[in-house]
Parts: sequence; C-alpha cells; structure tokens
Amino acid sequence: MTAIQALRGTRDILPEEIGYWQHVEAMARQILSRAAFREIRTPLFEQTELFARGIGEATDVVGKEMYTFTDRGDRSITLRPEGTAGAVRAFVEHKRFATGGPQRLWYCGPMFRYERPQAGRQRQFHQIGAELLGSADPRADVEAIAVAVELLGALGLQSLRMLVNSVGDRTDRARYRSQLVDYLTPHLADLDPDSQDRLTRNPLRILDSKVPKTQEICRDAPSILDALSPESAARFDRVQQALTDLGVVYQVDSRLVRGLDYYSHTAFEIQSDDLGAQATVCGGGRYDGLVSELGGPETPAVGWAIGMERLILLLQQLQPLPADRVDFYVISRGDRAEQQALKVAQDLRQAGFSVEMDLSASAFGKQFKRADRAGAAACVILGDSEAETGTVQLKWLAAGTQETIAQADLATKAEQFRTIIQGDRA
Repeated sequence: MTAIQALRGTRDILPEEIGYWQHVEAMARQILSRAAFREIRTPLFEQTELFARGIGEATDVVGKEMYTFTDRGDRSITLRPEGTAGAVRAFVEHKRFATGGPQRLWYCGPMFRYERPQAGRQRQFHQIGAELLGSADPRADVEAIAVAVELLGALGLQSLRMLVNSVGDRTDRARYRSQLVDYLTPHLADLDPDSQDRLTRNPLRILDSKVPKTQEICRDAPSILDALSPESAARFDRVQQALTDLGVVYQVDSRLVRGLDYYSHTAFEIQSDDLGAQATVCGGGRYDGLVSELGGPETPAVGWAIGMERLILLLQQLQPLPADRVDFYVISRGDRAEQQALKVAQDLRQAGFSVEMDLSASAFGKQFKRADRAGAAACVILGDSEAETGTVQLKWLAAGTQETIAQADLATKAEQFRTIIQGDRA
C-alpha cells in the first residue's frame, strides 16, 4: 500500500527543527509583552466576506490565493490568508474599542495561501504579527517598527535592510493611481501578464512586480511621494525623524506599496540579503480604514507580520541548534526493576529534570548506547539486585563515576544532581 505523504506546499516541522520555532516564539512573547502587546488567538477560518472586504477583492490574495470552500451550512468559508483581518474582526466584535486608549495585540499561528511553494514560502505558512489599534500618532508607527526591529535583533539576525514609504491617504492614492495609469498605459504591451491585469484593478501592485522587464519600466514611473498632500508629507517626515532619533537605520523606497488594499500612510518592510528573491522577513504599515470597513468605528491602526519560515531559514544559517539532551536516562532489566523504573523516572521528572526511560528490555549494553545517543548526563540503572534493595546505580557519563543511591533519596538529592549536570554542560 502506498504511503500517504503531506500535501504539496505543506511540511512537517520535525523535532530536530522545532527548537528554532520555540526559540522564536519565546523571544517574541518576551519582547512583545515587554512592549505591552497582549496575545490574541483567532480562528483558523472565517467568513469569506471578512477577507474580501478587509484585504480587497482586487488583490492577488483574494483573487487567486485563498482557500475558500462552502461548508455544510452553505456558508462561504476561507482559511485565513493573513492575521490582521481576523484580529480586527475580533477587536470590533468584542467592542475592544470601548475601553478607550490604544489596544496592542499580537498573534502567532498558521496562515494559508495557494501559492507556488519555494524556500521559505509554503501554502500553509506561519506568521507572528502585532497590531496597535487606536492611535493616529506617527509615534505609533515608529513604536510598532521599533518592536519588530528589536525582535529581529534579539534573534541575532544580520544583513537586514529597513525600507519605508508613505502611500498617503485615500485621496493621495487616488491622485497617484491616475498618474501611474497614465504613465503605464503606453507600456501596456511590454508589461508582464499579471501587471497588465493589475493596470485596471490594482495598478499600485505593479510597482511590486518581480519581473525584470516590468521593474525596468517602473523605474521611471512617477513617485507616490510627489502625490502626497502637505499633511501626508509632513506626517511621513515625522515618522522618518522619529526613526532617526531611535537610531533605526532605514531607506526610503517610493515603490514600496505592500500587497493589501487596507494600507495607508506608512508602509515598511524589513528585508534580508540572505534570502534571495524572496527577501522580505517582516512587512507592515498603517491601515486606518480597516476597522470601519469591518463594521467598527473609525479607528486608526498600524501593524506588521513576520514570516516564520523565512525567519527560521535565516536562523539556521546563523548557528546550529543545540541538540536536545536529557538529564537522566533510566535503564532497567527484569520485571520488578522495570516496574520500579516507572516510579524512579516520575520522581525525577517531578523534581524538575528531563528524563527518558528505556522501554526496550534489551541488554544493558544496548541501553547504555541509547543513553549516549540521547546525550544524557547520567544513567539511572535498575537490575534485579537494585530492585531487591530499593536502590539504583547512578552513573555520571562524562566523569565515568558511579554510586549507589536509595530510590527514596533521589528527589532529595535533586539540587546536588542539578549542580553536577550544570557543571558537566558548562
């Protein structure tokens, strides 16, 4: 019978790799909590209307990439393609705006888009995201950016590049859209097919094309910065000044527009030179109209998301993950010894140690070899004689020393054991 394999665009995160994920998640929780962001967990699937209204029907995400199906109640359901729309839906549904003042939320979890799988990009992928809702102050933009920069820095990432832009307000974008269409229309035949389609639906996305010929055409396109109102331009100046004051190194990229319709004013990306064409590690910006679009009051907001798969690729290039090692490996042979081994292992675990118990009932020599492969600090050995006397043999593998200890004394010697283990692994 043919073995069933994971679907294309999905992958298993195996125990040998999971430590990277846990490290990133723990660091994100620490840094975001320190900045007063509180975790939110939203459903993996939502009404399709949420994403069509929130992200925009003219976007590639809604038009081409969503996993949408009709459920048994004849409702159109979509697996979430990104995290912001669900977080904002929860913000509105639970009237979080009624508390007054900004709300800082963060999330972590899987998203789903039907894309061509490649390194760092899967059809089921994972994001860490942060949303700051309720403040129009440019400092909120900078605070959100600074937290993302701090997180990536704390993870030890290098060769990062910060790009910022302003896409203005709705009036600015309408003015710029007209200018951009006027510029691109004479080049229509030379644009790639996706960009030809976007010219009438979502022309700003053409600026984000990765097709060399289209990039060359866009190089001389009008700049959106020239279409900003004096108010929008002044706002962007304040963002840049605050970034400079914080020591955040950045470049202004007038072609940076991001891929979702809800962005306004500040847009930004953090890219890595070590990821090839798919260089973006973190992206985000301001989305002042999304809360009202989804049925809430007018609420300014800014946020970002980090792609976990790309982030893990970078971390794997930086340094190898320390191998998982257990503190104690429990070896036993004989009916009574094997029964007692369960209690010994449990006592050590309750004392705060990591313990693996050999269940093979094979010869002691084979069990010792497995203890070595597990990277154990010590073996706890129970045979017939130990079972009879209520003792264990404790063998410290690094030093090669061995001592006899009463089973009842194991837990009370916990701190002594901890000191020896820490010394061996220092």
